[in-house]
Amino acid sequence: MERTGPTVRFSGLLAAATAAVLAAGALVATAPAAGAADVDLARNGGFESGLDGWSCTAASGAVVSTPVHGGTKALKATPAGSDNAKCSQTLTVKPNSSYTLSAWVQGSYVYLGATGTGTTDVSTWTQSSGAWKQLTTTFRTGPSTTSVSVYTHGWYGTPAHYVDDLTLVGPGGDPVVIPAVPAGLKTTAIASSSVALSWNAVSGASGYNVYRGGAKVATATGPSATVTGLTPSTAYSFQVSATNAAGESAKSAAVTATTTAGGGGGGDTKLPARALVGYLHSSFANGSGYTRMADVPDSWDVINLAFGEPTSVTSGDIRFALCPVAECPNVESEAEFKAAIKAKQAAGKKVLISIGGQNGQVQLASTAARDAFVTSVSKIIDTYGLDGLDIDFEGHSLSLNTGDTDFRSPTSPVIVNLISAVKSLKAKYGSDFVLTMAPETFFVQLGYQFYGSGPWGGQDPRAGAYLPVIHALRDDLTLLHVQDYNSGPIMGLDNQYHTMGGADFHIAMTDMLLAGFPVAGDTTKVFPGLRPDQVAIGLPASTQAGNGHTTPAEVNKALNCLIKKTDCGSYQTRGTWSDLRGLMTWSINWDRFNSWEFSRNFDAYFGN
Repeated sequence: MERTGPTVRFSGLLAAATAAVLAAGALVATAPAAGAADVDLARNGGFESGLDGWSCTAASGAVVSTPVHGGTKALKATPAGSDNAKCSQTLTVKPNSSYTLSAWVQGSYVYLGATGTGTTDVSTWTQSSGAWKQLTTTFRTGPSTTSVSVYTHGWYGTPAHYVDDLTLVGPGGDPVVIPAVPAGLKTTAIASSSVALSWNAVSGASGYNVYRGGAKVATATGPSATVTGLTPSTAYSFQVSATNAAGESAKSAAVTATTTAGGGGGGDTKLPARALVGYLHSSFANGSGYTRMADVPDSWDVINLAFGEPTSVTSGDIRFALCPVAECPNVESEAEFKAAIKAKQAAGKKVLISIGGQNGQVQLASTAARDAFVTSVSKIIDTYGLDGLDIDFEGHSLSLNTGDTDFRSPTSPVIVNLISAVKSLKAKYGSDFVLTMAPETFFVQLGYQFYGSGPWGGQDPRAGAYLPVIHALRDDLTLLHVQDYNSGPIMGLDNQYHTMGGADFHIAMTDMLLAGFPVAGDTTKVFPGLRPDQVAIGLPASTQAGNGHTTPAEVNKALNCLIKKTDCGSYQTRGTWSDLRGLMTWSINWDRFNSWEFSRNFDAYFGN
């Protein structure tokens, strides 16, 4: 969240992270002669059938009739922003076998590579190719590898490039067979209207179907799912099957669960079924103007005071004070501010202190900083009689140390100490303590592709760094509202990049939080989906508030898709998230500046 106008820094971070991944192992190998039994496994490698068989990021890929290397068609791919124009396909291969990957390319900085080999992933590239040039590399599959992904892409900010006659020559893979029946189905969280499930991953499965009482109610790409829309205090039976191109397995053994009477997870904080969350500029002024607490309309259910900030980056000592009169001439007195908070709470609203923001870097790198954080935040909460805490750590507050690769058991001190500090605050204030978080997409959804410094090092260590915090605190978490703005393109569960500013971005980003996803593509490390009542969509209230402003019509489309599974466009959600909690915005002040467009649309949509 920003004190001033929007600052776009995401695309450079993503480019750096991606570049580090690409830099590893990008060596050209000498191609051996193909064996007699070898075949070309690539599907539509000459692009004569358009993009059939290929998956290209964003709108970067198109088939053209000139220039071509062979046949009548070739691929034209155009990098844009932080999209490197990647096109890929997954092919069936044999374990412990050698393969030769080749393609003819034209253009600057064109890459060819393969991932998921089970040994060493490979890539090769050409810096400049004014005429058609053949790129070739080889690899050997691992002892259990049955599929690999082959790809081409360009580089950020470069012109369009062309690809034609791509081949993958080697032993043909075994026919795809129907996967085995999933084992180990169990419940991982039970609430009044939802049940979270997990099971053992099945080799060869590309997805899973979840059944309730024999009827399919959800699909998943990994071994976990959350079934929503359930009735409190009701027993349900669940099964799961595995799917791939060959078909669907039989259903697993059933597991039963009885939903709770109400509440559950994150404490009974008595939020309305649909909540509107907003940040109030209380400690500073900017172009939106100062808004007194007493003047905040009743539409707002959760009011986050922006911001509590540290005395220094590593001190953990958080301070909060009202905006100085010289900066905010219409600021209320401390007594008036506290009285207005009590009035809001009497009307059923929650008022939280938000820690961090764009300028408030907080690194709890030591236990002393952790303890100072708990003490100082407690003092703010007690002084103003607040209901809880919002964590809005941005910039360099959270990062993962080299070797910290599993979000389920983090080792980086800034992560471990933050988790410990929040658990201490929760224990001190009890079940009514409201805990919310407002991370940026770089720290959450980007974790689907990149996590920390990566297996070879060199990636941005902040990639996905919020995931261990969210996971460790999921039972205490009231609301997660990721900032779906000031963001570069992010890959969704459909393995396509999605760009901020329209319904599609919010649908894809929110679906990831609710369905869960394998972190850094590792299906043994799946981030489980959150309950829908724990999730709100974060948006800017006006064009002045942040990059990625979404019009009310597009906001409503996103809500329709997620809650009702209508108006979904090209992205299909993994479930129908009828209990989605609501919306968050930066900020109440900017919404007032924009004639209350954001909150009025929320009220109209939900009939408030």
